[in-house]
This record gives sequence, C-alpha cells and structure tokens, in this order.
Amino acid sequence: MLSDLMMAGMDGIGLLEKTKERYPDMPVVMVTAVHDISVALTAIRNGAYDYLLKPFEREALLNTVRRALENRRLKLENRAYQTNLEALVAQRTEQWRLALVNLEKSYDYTLEALGDALDMKDAETEGHSRRVTAYTIAIARAMGIPKEQIAVIARGAFLHDIGKMAIPDEILRKPGPLTPDQVAVMKEHSFRGYNMLKRIPFLQEAAEIVYSHQEKFDGSGYPRGLKGEEIPLGARIFSIADTLDAIRTDRPYRAGRPLSVAKEEIKVWAGRQFDPKIVEVFLAMPENIWEDLRKEIDASLHHFPVYATGAKTGN
Repeated sequence: MLSDLMMAGMDGIGLLEKTKERYPDMPVVMVTAVHDISVALTAIRNGAYDYLLKPFEREALLNTVRRALENRRLKLENRAYQTNLEALVAQRTEQWRLALVNLEKSYDYTLEALGDALDMKDAETEGHSRRVTAYTIAIARAMGIPKEQIAVIARGAFLHDIGKMAIPDEILRKPGPLTPDQVAVMKEHSFRGYNMLKRIPFLQEAAEIVYSHQEKFDGSGYPRGLKGEEIPLGARIFSIADTLDAIRTDRPYRAGRPLSVAKEEIKVWAGRQFDPKIVEVFLAMPENIWEDLRKEIDASLHHFPVYATGAKTGN
C-alpha cells in the first residue's frame, strides 16, 4: 500500500503508524519530498518497507512496489510454514506420547505375569504382591506424592520379592523353620531381585526399592543396614503395607489377625522398623480403605494393573 503517496515529514510518520496498525500484513512504501535522514530512519523503524523521495521515476516506484509485495508473499509463506510445522510437531509429540504410554502398559503387563509366576511358586503368599501394591499406592496418595512417582513406587512394591525366583524351592517352600544357612540364602533375595531389575532402564528406580524393602528405619535391617531417609521413600512406604498384609493374612501356622492388631503393631514399631511420619499418615487413613482394597483385589486377582495409581483409597 502506498501511504497516501504524498505523505510529508512527521505527519507522514503518524499516518504510517495508523496504516500499519490497521493493515499489519500490508507492506507500506513511504513517499515524501522531505529530505531528512532522521525521518527516513523513523519510517523504517515504524514498519515502512521502503522510503522514496520525490521526484522519482515511475519505474523506480513500480520496482519498489514489486519488491514490497514479494517480501509480503515470502513473509506470509514463512508464517504458514511455521504454523504447519508447529502443528506437525504437536501431532508427532502426541503420537510419541501415546506410543510410550502403550509401551509402558505392555511392560507392566509383563511385570504382572512375573509377579503371578512368583505367587504360584510360593502359594502361601498368593495375591500378596497385588495387595501390598494397592496398600502402598493408597498410602503414597494420602501423602500427596505425584502420580508419576507413585507409578515407580508401585512397580517396586509389586516386584519386591522377585528375587525369590532365584531361591531354591527346597528353601522357599520348606514347611518348617529354616536353618541359619538357609536363612542367609533367603536374605539374598533382595540383592538378587535388584540385580535382575537394575539393567532395565525403566525399572532402575523400582530396583532400588526392591533392594531396600527389608531395611528398617533404625538401621537394623538388611542387606545394607540403611537408616532413616537413606532408605528410599518407596521402600519406607512399602514396609508398612507389607506388615499390614502379613498380619491380616492367614498362614498355615496361624489365622490372620484383625486390622486393629495390625495398626497397633505398626504404631509400636514406629521409629524402629517404620518411618514415624509415614506411620502417622497410615494411622490417620480411614479403616475401610484396607478392607475395601483387600476384597477388591482378592475378588479379581487378574485385573489389577501395576500402573493403576488411581486405585481406590476411600478419599
């Protein structure tokens, strides 16, 4: 657009600004008889494509207009390219995100199969891995832990005993008390499980929970004698969930005991076996959560995904 063709001095600058405001995509060529370099510079700074001084040749004007229109065309094409590129990048990003989600689910289904295989090997603890995972998720949610971190903790809880796959059956399934040597072999399951998982990138954090799930808050646990916050948060949460399930579940040598007994036992061992701050959270949670989760999982052992961080918690 020729800015009135006959703009002059600073009045022309004002008209230029109004023209650019009204037609932001239209190139403006300023034509004036004012021979003042400061006016020319001001015009360029305010968006003029070019600045012509009168008198001028007709051909010079036409060439300037052609260049201005070509410049506009290139700018519009570039803008369209950028818009399409952003849309393409967003589309590709979403495709990758969905692919990763599906891959993660596939991994978790594989992990479930491993956990089920372990439960079948140790029939005494059937459903144990799923229950302690649900309890661990419930406590972690009550603590306000982010969903992404809960997913990692859930995997560690579910796979906590995976190292028992490497323990000989004559020890793992022995009906009577273990000898000291057999106890020592059984205690290796934490380290064995860690070694199984640590080489899998997506399970490296969960592997640390598996390695530490037998540690105690006062440092008297195994295999490394970790103390307090040296123990990964997921392992500290898990230890409460594990004790809850162990006390509530029937064993060949005793019947499962009431929830009140489990809560009192966990309370008594706060600061020794358990992180006292997590115990406080656990004790403050509604009691119906634990029975509801237990019934739900025991009724459908084959439909509880490890990645289900939205498991019911009664909240």
